[in-house]
This record gives sequence, structure tokens and C-alpha cells, in this order.
Amino acid sequence: MAKGLIGEKLGMAHIFNDDGKMVTVTILRVGPCFVSQVKTQGIDGYESTQLAFDEAKEKNLSKAEVGHLKKASLSAKQHLAEFSGFEGATLGSEIKLTDIFALNDTVKVSGTSKGKGTQGVIKRHGFAGGPKGHGSRFQRHPGSIGSNTTPGRVFKGLKMGGRMGNAESTVRNLKVVKIEPETNLVFVSGSVPGRDRSIITIEKIGK
Repeated sequence: MAKGLIGEKLGMAHIFNDDGKMVTVTILRVGPCFVSQVKTQGIDGYESTQLAFDEAKEKNLSKAEVGHLKKASLSAKQHLAEFSGFEGATLGSEIKLTDIFALNDTVKVSGTSKGKGTQGVIKRHGFAGGPKGHGSRFQRHPGSIGSNTTPGRVFKGLKMGGRMGNAESTVRNLKVVKIEPETNLVFVSGSVPGRDRSIITIEKIGK
């Protein structure tokens, strides 16, 4: 993972840019995050920085989680995530939104997509479906799923109906349209995965 922060998706809105054009944006509450662990090549086998986000009640955390955060002199936090690119970060230090992101930055946002339940191949995979005429014997079926005697089986990984959504998803090449440092809000162009109030990670792409 690249340099980034943990945040919360608040919802979508429309704003006007400097050219007077309306832009569809997603509003994210990003940070502040705190360094809860610094992983090194010698001890952990790789280098990364673990960040903690959002206050929690200590009674809702396990003793191991509370002890882990106390090593960094931090109070109870709800969410942890690892990022790279924080060379020289010190344990327990605070990382704010403006320390990483600026206007017109290109970012990628990862989160858990909305669960859609069991869906067919048209909604789940974008199949075209059958003929729309009155004489057609199927409209939304997948069609043939294999050959006859040879190979005599259905190949693994064939696209079929099934559970859709509720999986880790990433959207790339979003632009930072607006930043409100006093409220820790970032406005990014387009949509990001997940329902409102869901937890996301936002990472900077490029320099």
C-alpha cells in the first residue's frame, strides 16, 4: 500500500468547480490517524506503518488490542490499517489530512462494496440475455455452460449467478476536488465503494 489514511464515507453530493461546472463528488471524513506500530525489515520481514483511526470505548476492545495501542501511548481506537511511505514516522504521532493530500491529487479509495444478495448473470456479470421476442424461450438465463461428452464437466471459474457485492473493492484515479482541513473532509470526484458511514482507505497515487 502507498502513503494514505483511514477514513469514513459520509455520502455523495454535487459541487461547482472553478470553471462553474457541476461535479459529482463523494464526501470522506479522513483522519486524523495515529501511528500505532512501525514495522521494520529486521523484526517483521517488511517495512510499513500501521495507523489507528476513530475513537472507541476500551470495553469494546480485547485486552490484546488495548495493550497494543498502549504501547504507542494511544487511547482505544476502532480501526487499524497498514500503509507504506511513512519513513521516519514515530510511534504515537498524529498524521493529519493535509500532511498527505492536496487539491487535484490523484487517489485510489478502497472499501467494502454494498451487498446485493444473490443475483443473476445479467446484473452480476453484465450478460446480454436472450432474445426479447415473444417466441424466445429464455430472457435472463446464462445460456450454455459447457460442452457435451468432452470435457464432460463445467470448468472452474465460469461466470454464473450467485452472491454479489460485500467484497473488498478499489476505485482508482479519483481526483481530490476540495479539502476542508478544519472538519477533516475530502471531496473526491465520482463514487467510492460501500454504504454511507462505512470505513475506507484513501491512498495517494504518484508523487
